[in-house]
Amino acid sequence: MTIQFHSHAKERMQERGATEEEVRATIENGERYPAKFGRVGYRRNFPFNRERRGKFFTTKQVELFAIQEKDNWIVITVLTRFF
Repeated sequence: MTIQFHSHAKERMQERGATEEEVRATIENGERYPAKFGRVGYRRNFPFNRERRGKFFTTKQVELFAIQEKDNWIVITVLTRFF
């Protein structure tokens, strides 16, 4: 399985503080659920234990939406939540 990143997803990852390794781990080991328009959503929590924008958070959640083409995943967008 290969994972490709749409340019929009790369921009959102940088903007929202997600790494390529976290996105890959989310696809490989995260919760999978159906999403709109035939896409697939993935969600996974990671330990964070740091400050972000002046607040301390213990957990970072990475959520993404992707489409599958044969054995390839194309990541469309990436979201993060800190709590």
